[in-house]
Amino acid sequence: MRSYLITLSLLCGMTTVALSQQAAKVEKLSKSLDDIVPADATIKKVAEGFTWTEGPVWIYDQVGYLLFADIPGNAIYKLIPGRKPTVFIHPSGWNEATPFKGKEPGSNGMTLDSRLRLTVAGHANRNVWRLETMSPKAKVTILADSFEGKKLNSPNDLVYKRDHSLYFTDPPYGLPKGDDDPAKELKFNGVFRYANGKLQAIVKDLSRPNGIAFSPDEKILYISNSDEKRRIWMRYDVNADGTVSNGRVFADATADPETGLPDGMKVDSLGNLYSSAPGGIWVFSPDGKHIGTIKPGESPANCAWAEDGKTLYITATTSVYRIKLAVTGEKALYQ
Repeated sequence: MRSYLITLSLLCGMTTVALSQQAAKVEKLSKSLDDIVPADATIKKVAEGFTWTEGPVWIYDQVGYLLFADIPGNAIYKLIPGRKPTVFIHPSGWNEATPFKGKEPGSNGMTLDSRLRLTVAGHANRNVWRLETMSPKAKVTILADSFEGKKLNSPNDLVYKRDHSLYFTDPPYGLPKGDDDPAKELKFNGVFRYANGKLQAIVKDLSRPNGIAFSPDEKILYISNSDEKRRIWMRYDVNADGTVSNGRVFADATADPETGLPDGMKVDSLGNLYSSAPGGIWVFSPDGKHIGTIKPGESPANCAWAEDGKTLYITATTSVYRIKLAVTGEKALYQ
């Protein structure tokens, strides 16, 4: 294994939180990574001072900005490059009068539909919701909050297919006691498809379904399983009716000695997969080979294509980072 040190620089941020961090770097495991990470690439810290950042999504308007969640802070932040982040929505998840009893009251993953409306995994609020316009005061539409009469667990991450159907994962992390929480109504932690006002469970046998992404041709659906005892990524064939079949392990990090779980992920236009994983963002070739790791210095939770389509933003524990790559993100995921 050969490590390539990547310069870490601070562009802007909030109050610094003391945390033991490692130097940012990219580990090259295959020569093919040279076609993805330029030799002069730098990992830049662009915001800091949070508790657990998640759910990044780039908003394309006249200025262009990143939205990301701080789950324990129960807020979604807006980050315009070169400026300090500001609160976009608070509360973003739990909004009841009674205090939340767990550690994760906020929202989680975010994405955009074909009309560029923000769609959010409500996490602690146990729903999936959409802003009808890109304003924190816009009308909110609840897309899903129950399945067959039972409350969802805590929607975690989500992605649209080009036919406008929405896919999302539903582990128990937003419940104060997880699987053992008395409020948990579903007997499984599932992956769901929402289309034409109807919700269907398409995967029921994963212990901790988390990150979710389609291959560029949408023939493959990837799901990460963030279970410490089974740290894997699954690959499913997408059927004509939108369901999935032939689930098989795409990659397995269970035996990796570094800290971290399979979590949020994205694909690029060539079909390479980028996922939060032990030690950083693992980069996989389309055939599941781990070809390198982008290590921001903190445990990452998710990533998103942004700006020119070649910039990857990474939400990692207390901070947000970005790196300019040589490939473009899958178009449907960043426009």
